[in-house]
Amino acid sequence: MSSNEQIIAVFQTRVRDMLERFKQLKQENADLLKTVEKNEQDIKDLRAQLAQADNDYNALKLAKMVEITDGDLETAKSRISQMVRDINKCIAILSDEQEQ
Repeated sequence: MSSNEQIIAVFQTRVRDMLERFKQLKQENADLLKTVEKNEQDIKDLRAQLAQADNDYNALKLAKMVEITDGDLETAKSRISQMVRDINKCIAILSDEQEQ
């Protein structure tokens, strides 16, 4: 083989290697694009779930506020009144101790 033939053979080999590498990179790129598309869809789905959970939470919070009935209010008022009486007793005891 002459040196020109060797150079051409090496060149052909390198071109074949480069074409094979190009095909591999093209397939890898296609796989990565599919992965990105899937991830974008997952993000979209998760955002929708988050929005639904936020709506559910707000609805539950509103329902809980509306749920308070007169009985609950009366119970809360009586508990607060009892706490105020207990605090007043403590203040009176402390006042008596300071006077002595």
